[in-house]
Amino acid sequence: MADASLSDIIFTTRAMRRLKPDPVPDALIEQILRAGQAAPSGGNAQNWGFLVVKDPDVKRQVQVYYQRAYDEGVGKHYAERLASMSAGEARDKLERQVAAVHHLTLHFHEVPVWIVPCLDVGARGPLGMSGASVYPAVQNMLLMARSLGLGSTLTCRHMMFGKECDAIFGLPETVASFAILPVGWPEGKFGPVSRGPLSQVVYRDRWGQPYF
Repeated sequence: MADASLSDIIFTTRAMRRLKPDPVPDALIEQILRAGQAAPSGGNAQNWGFLVVKDPDVKRQVQVYYQRAYDEGVGKHYAERLASMSAGEARDKLERQVAAVHHLTLHFHEVPVWIVPCLDVGARGPLGMSGASVYPAVQNMLLMARSLGLGSTLTCRHMMFGKECDAIFGLPETVASFAILPVGWPEGKFGPVSRGPLSQVVYRDRWGQPYF
């Protein structure tokens, strides 16, 4: 992807949930981290931190909560959606997505590298706007990973058990994790992202008024 344009990268950065356990060179992880650090943050405070996790034991401990979050919430939600859908292309597409989500759930701890974006939220804890100071960095890192041929996806599911997982990560009480980016070589191929018509989600001046 060295010659790919930014537009090419943006429109082919799909969620890659099937990742090989093969090692990822530290030099590539550093490039991803530098891309994250280049992102904007509120007031340019840069009060973030990026935890790189390779320790199998740490990953196994967190995967227990990741699996639990799937069993108690995410998996049930997907099952209800599928049950309410009639046979057809839309249902087939969701089934493939669910299969990939379940695959990542089972093999989460086997992905070679996790990048855990964190934010110093102080004693008051995270606010509704706190994510604005960390998720731009997340997107930068996802795009950089894509440009390097690496797969990843933004997952926040561990936050259902945030205190437990943050304790495993050894985070101070004033620091919270906001995502986990599993990074590895993809098993499948990158391709165009799948989205609906822009006209269905863009309005003019007031909600519901067509823009196009």
